[in-house]
Amino acid sequence: MADLTPMMKQYFEIKKDYPDTILMYRLGDFYEMFFDDAKTASRELELVLTGRDCGQEERAPMCGVPFHSADSYIARLVSRGYKVAICEQMEDPATAKGIVQRDVIRVITPGTVIESDMLDEAKNNFLACIYTCKKHAGICFVDVSTGALHLTQLGESGTENRIINELGRFWPAEVLINAEVSNLHKVTDFICNRLGASIENLSDGELQPELCEKTVLEHFKSDSLESLGLSGGEEAVCALGAALNYLAEVQKTDLQNIREINYYNESQFMRLDVSSRRNLELCETLRSREKRGTLLWVLDKTKTPMGKRMIRSWIEQPLVNLTQIVKRHNAVEELLNSSVLRQDLMIALNDICDMERLITRIVYGTANAKELKALAAAIKWMPALKSGLEPCKSALLEKLYSEIDTLDDISKLIDDAIAEEPPFSVREGGMIKDGFNAELDSLRAIANDGKGYIASIQANEQERTGIKKLKIGYNRVFGYYIEVLNAYKELVPEEYIRKQTLANCERYITQELKELESKVLGAQERIVRLEYEIFSEVRQKTGEQLYRIQRTAQAVGALDVLCSFAQVAAQNNYCRPDMVDGDELRIIDGRHPVVELMLDGAPFVPNDTYLDCADNRCIIITGPNMAGKSTYMRQVALITLMAQVGSFVPAASASIGIVDSIFTRVGASDDLASGQSTFMVEMSEVAQILKNATKKSLIIFDEIGRGTSTFDGMSIARAVLEFAADSKKLGAKTLFATHYHELTELEEQIEGVKNYNI
Repeated sequence: MADLTPMMKQYFEIKKDYPDTILMYRLGDFYEMFFDDAKTASRELELVLTGRDCGQEERAPMCGVPFHSADSYIARLVSRGYKVAICEQMEDPATAKGIVQRDVIRVITPGTVIESDMLDEAKNNFLACIYTCKKHAGICFVDVSTGALHLTQLGESGTENRIINELGRFWPAEVLINAEVSNLHKVTDFICNRLGASIENLSDGELQPELCEKTVLEHFKSDSLESLGLSGGEEAVCALGAALNYLAEVQKTDLQNIREINYYNESQFMRLDVSSRRNLELCETLRSREKRGTLLWVLDKTKTPMGKRMIRSWIEQPLVNLTQIVKRHNAVEELLNSSVLRQDLMIALNDICDMERLITRIVYGTANAKELKALAAAIKWMPALKSGLEPCKSALLEKLYSEIDTLDDISKLIDDAIAEEPPFSVREGGMIKDGFNAELDSLRAIANDGKGYIASIQANEQERTGIKKLKIGYNRVFGYYIEVLNAYKELVPEEYIRKQTLANCERYITQELKELESKVLGAQERIVRLEYEIFSEVRQKTGEQLYRIQRTAQAVGALDVLCSFAQVAAQNNYCRPDMVDGDELRIIDGRHPVVELMLDGAPFVPNDTYLDCADNRCIIITGPNMAGKSTYMRQVALITLMAQVGSFVPAASASIGIVDSIFTRVGASDDLASGQSTFMVEMSEVAQILKNATKKSLIIFDEIGRGTSTFDGMSIARAVLEFAADSKKLGAKTLFATHYHELTELEEQIEGVKNYNI
């Protein structure tokens, strides 16, 4: 069998370390793929499959993409669940001896993308890591593009459903799991079929508690888990350590933008299971899975990418802490009452780019000069935001004022150094301004005005030597030379070195001339190299201010969300809800926030609601089809959720006691793929609600018992209603829509049940 060519030997040497990736191998101006990788890429990217001599009888299948436009091709591969390894030339081909040294500089997977053009600016791109051991679970969510890191640990009861609820909260693009998780088929089905995320199975060696703990302590530069607030969370530490190790392996960097752990407990936020998120259409609609027609669509008037991601996060994680909720309401009220300030802030926010993701690319050394200029342009708006917030009195706006840094030194550095319209590439020059670096200015002067330099040297030499007809010329054999006619030979200075004798003249060289020659001829090459060195230094100095920029970006995002809430409240005539510590839920003239906007000007008929944990625990709602029962119940749930997110609400007035969770059982849908009928799905969801709800929950049951025969359905509906209404069993605030009119007799039989009719 014929030997492989040296280049192909190098290719296989690198490929064996990345067997499960598509290896993009840099050859000149192209990334080439070979063999099975080429066949896959050709099929997925619709590229022409060609061949290349590889030393064997058969040519190697090959296809490639230009390196300067590779991002769009990589994005398509990653979006389809492939991992892509980028193999770069590690030395200059012009100076390399033998085959050019190459190595993989990064592996791009669905959960580790940092390129802005591959990401949706309105969503975080989370990598999740789930580690379960003896019915305990640790779950880590990390967005390497912004540095956001969330970590939690779940106890024994209902681990599988709780894992699914956490995944539904963050919606990761890629999930790392240990062997024990792979046996939780409900979880893996949810990851693959609902999230559409890719799964990476980790070995036991990658999840050793000692290794993971060492990784966590080294990364966060700490000497104990206690100081990080992680004591007693072994599963959480394993999930975090494994996620950090995986990211370091694929990113090939020290992950310095991941600086803080948000170690949260489920009880810090309102509990919303996956079906409640879906039924309430918080961020995507049930049918078309789009934003229009959701609560996010109503509330999102944000201007910045940081704000777009944060408002989604706030809606997905409503608060249960009364103090924090009131702080948000106070800030929204202040912005609502000062329309001039709000408009000024929103104008400034409108021109701020994605500072969080830009600083990540700067820190990882992948940002170009255009991105540095974009950051500087965003920073220029910080003084306007800061001065706008200065007179604000609410605690949250005062906090944001203190956290926004004007970052003047960073914008000055970038503006002083980087040209107004820099090129896309960082390896071709044209990035650095004149006047920033003396050596660069000198080289540019030489490169741009080489002839002028030669003429000035010629004039100087004529004057110095007294040889009026002295000339400086150039040829390829020995470069620049001084030509002196034979008549003036006696005037030639001693330091001239004779190089050539002709019939009527002599040609000489000097040390100065040789230095100038090397400067002029190497100037352009040296300019490009020096510009890259200066640019890298500016990029590094900017990256060193990571913490200041991250903190400012997060404050800008929060301010953007608060302005959005105030703007929506002003446009849609929302009121400030009165948050109370009890169980009362009183809404006067409540409206459905989404439906009223979809009516396109037609009037929405408002309705009152009064619920508590005493005489008005359970409301039975009857009425014909299409009368609005489901709309009314969802409206109550959404108004409650909006209040706890920090938004104002669509009502004339509202007094809302904190609810710890909202559960919904709405509509009928077969889950035949997993062998579950409509009735089975309904009963499973009802059982989960009754098992997990507490007295402080809000429950919505929409026509329980429809999936079976009339009498069986009515019996089930009655049993569920009795359990929910019984203060000794559950006693939660419940809205219960039904067509079983026989159930209305329960008003007379069970304390706390009230009948309403639409």
